This record gives sequence, structure tokens and C-alpha cells, in this order.
Amino acid sequence: MIPKGIRSAMADLGLWQEPRPLKPSYHLVQVIEVLTRYGWCQSFDFSPTGRMCIRGAQTFLESTGHVTAIDRGKAVNYLQTQLARQGVNMRFWAWNDLSHNTFRSVEATISAASDMARKNGE
Repeated sequence: MIPKGIRSAMADLGLWQEPRPLKPSYHLVQVIEVLTRYGWCQSFDFSPTGRMCIRGAQTFLESTGHVTAIDRGKAVNYLQTQLARQGVNMRFWAWNDLSHNTFRSVEATISAASDMARKNGE
């Protein structure tokens, strides 16, 4: 991962093009893609082997310019709303770590949150 300061300097020289930050619905789809590619984990934002939890994937995407802090916050709100619809009354990162969760259930919840955001124009 190239540090932001170096990416900015390279962009100023025309050697790098910063990614365009995505809307919350697309950000949530990217979270699924990151977790699929690098692996999903529990109890760590970033595991020693490079796997990530939901929050870790969001942090990775924000640090690389794929989402703004504001749109990440909106995505989190959609995720929390989806969890509430499922009867879960805890923060998403705590829910991520529940022992009965599987990647498929995490993926389905994030996907439903993305669908909700898309239906709201985000």
C-alpha cells in the first residue's frame, strides 16, 4: 500500500491517478470484494495473515481513497439499520465477532445493507 502523501505527490506529477470515492452502496459491495479476496476474520481489524473484518476492510478502502469518511459513515448507518432489521442490537464490529457468524452470513448482511443504500439513491 502506497502512503497517501506519496500517492498525492505522484498524482501531482501525473504518475498516479487517485481512485474515485464511491457511494455507500458501492462501498459496501467493495467491502465484500475485499473480504472475499483477502479473507474474512474475527477479533482483529487486520489479522497477522492479512485477513480483515468488516471494519478492517472499510479502513483499508478509506485509507486507499476508495471511500470518504462521510460516505463510510453512511454505509455504517445502513449496515446498522440492516442489523436492527435482523433483530441485532449491537455495533457491527461486535456482531462480526460473534462465534456463530460465518462469512456467508456476513456477506448476506452487507449485501442487504448495500441494496438498502442503493434503493435510497446512495
